[in-house]
Amino acid sequence: MRIIVDAFGGDNAPLEVIKGSAMAVKELGVDITLTGDEEIIKKVADENGISLDGIEIRDTKVVIDIHDEPTMVIKEKDDCSMAVGLKMLANDEGDAFLSAGSTGALVVGATFIAKRIKGIKRAALAPILPADKGYIMIIDGGANVDCRPEMLVQFGIMGSCYMEKVLGIHSPKVGLINVGAEDTKGRELELEAYRMFRTAPVNFYGNLEARDLPNGECQVAVSDGFTGNVALKLYEGMGLFFAKMLKGMFKGSLGGKIAYLLMKKEVAAFKKKIDYSEVGGAVLMGISKPVIKAHGSSDAKAFFNAIRQAKNCVENDVVGEISRSLEVLKATAEKE
Repeated sequence: MRIIVDAFGGDNAPLEVIKGSAMAVKELGVDITLTGDEEIIKKVADENGISLDGIEIRDTKVVIDIHDEPTMVIKEKDDCSMAVGLKMLANDEGDAFLSAGSTGALVVGATFIAKRIKGIKRAALAPILPADKGYIMIIDGGANVDCRPEMLVQFGIMGSCYMEKVLGIHSPKVGLINVGAEDTKGRELELEAYRMFRTAPVNFYGNLEARDLPNGECQVAVSDGFTGNVALKLYEGMGLFFAKMLKGMFKGSLGGKIAYLLMKKEVAAFKKKIDYSEVGGAVLMGISKPVIKAHGSSDAKAFFNAIRQAKNCVENDVVGEISRSLEVLKATAEKE
């Protein structure tokens, strides 16, 4: 299996990308292709004693910046490290693609270069977050600000396929993020999506209020990209807030320091639970091959876990499962 990795995407590129890729080759048994400036990649690897065994390099000197217009990935900068990797994916030169670069550019590039799964109306970002009962996926996490009801249903199907095939959750519950639990709540978007979800091939939970996201009652939380991104950023911010509060509490007094020593193992487990790098990245669901968007501040550990996530998507045929579920949805709609 070959995973294509954008070596120049993210705040810590290329060093952390190279380190994470080398770890993946050694521990996961995958082959890696890094896209980016070959001279710089080899220089950084040499200076840090990183072996490039099992790693190929596809040379390009161009990088798309977070300040660039997303469409530049298919226009002025169609030879950037991200675009080169996506073209390799489209040409069957790899099984999955990973980048920590510009989210907008990745969505545009994946959609127009690697293409969507047949029948999928929009690709959607699907970050996976820690919850009281395991993990929860928010889909869409920001790729599509405006959506139609049928898109939300497709998001739910894609999220359900991933959580079942990759995380092994049998019949994951799919909730629709809304302003209330009653089926009469929400805009026309949510009202119509709710109606359509009732006959969709998923385990539909019903409406889900934002306050219920962390309890993990549902494994997939569906929304348009605007609402989903707000929920995602608040979720991440609250995690950082609680971590900071805990740190201040333990370091604020002698009693706190003693308590920390007594609870060191529990605190470490808590930090691991809320650490985004443990999951990997957000899957860009709906693309014809697995595409992972790693966090912009990813370190080597996060890149390693994102590569493992990509590997799991390939091994569990998430794309194929989505296609099969879409056929079921289509057949159900034709009967109505």
